[in-house]
Amino acid sequence: MENLFTPAAGTGYGPTEKAVFEAKIAGLASTITDAELDVVAVQEVGDEDAFTALIDALGSGWDGELSTRFATPHTIRNGILSRLPIETVSEHEAIPDELQGVPVDDAGTALTAMGRGALHIRVTARGQAVDVVSVHLKSKLITYSGGRFTPRDEAERARYAAYALYRRAAEAVAVRGFADALIDAQGDERHLVVAGDFNDEAAAATTQIIHGPAGSEIGTPGENRPDQGDAHRLFNLAPLIPEELRFSRVYRGRGELIDHLFVTNATRQAVTDATTLTGGEPLPSIDDTPTTRRDSPYSDHALVVATLDL
Repeated sequence: MENLFTPAAGTGYGPTEKAVFEAKIAGLASTITDAELDVVAVQEVGDEDAFTALIDALGSGWDGELSTRFATPHTIRNGILSRLPIETVSEHEAIPDELQGVPVDDAGTALTAMGRGALHIRVTARGQAVDVVSVHLKSKLITYSGGRFTPRDEAERARYAAYALYRRAAEAVAVRGFADALIDAQGDERHLVVAGDFNDEAAAATTQIIHGPAGSEIGTPGENRPDQGDAHRLFNLAPLIPEELRFSRVYRGRGELIDHLFVTNATRQAVTDATTLTGGEPLPSIDDTPTTRRDSPYSDHALVVATLDL
């Protein structure tokens, strides 16, 4: 959603003018409606009033849930929009005990919880339960002590890049554990979609953590060969996206796919296609300054969309 705040929120990240906010809400609603989506995992929701405005713009039948966990001072959170009745809601934020204490800055601040809670809902489609989890892992954008975006020297830059990586990896482990609990070793029967902004590409180590057992990824020789790992495995749908559309943002002129859909084996068998959608506007090229685009009415990320035949 790219910093979906109302102007009244006064955070310094969202639109400064009401007209820009209204244009952004209208554009997001149009993109979702035109794509004929049933469930949408969203990230970077700023305040509840902005989220409510989007639900209202989508019209009758739409509902939504927001995570309660968010980091400060940039108070963005995960959400899920659905026009299927939402039956169950839960949230996960804890970092596994074994990874508690991962340092996140030069002061030695210890990581104990995800920056943004992983939000889960359950809906029923065609008589089948489908669990959806919305996640947003630690950004690759580096913030230094004092809220700076520029390092004092290369040594500081390198340290804080490592802190960001530590945090994203620990959060990926937390998400994988949450998914494990929802799958309960029944991935051949249960439908689960883990969706969101993983802030790294498909081959990145932190993204790979989400997979589970290796060897049967889409496009590999083992993809259609059943094995014992299928009960636990999550499949990244990225290889199903047409190659020319296989990016969800443009960073310094280079397209990269950092938003992903991971699904269980049962759900993988129901997928008929996957793609990315931008709502008719080409994605802008962004840099490392998060406030540059605060008055843009368009998101800097594309939708990553999958169709399931249930």
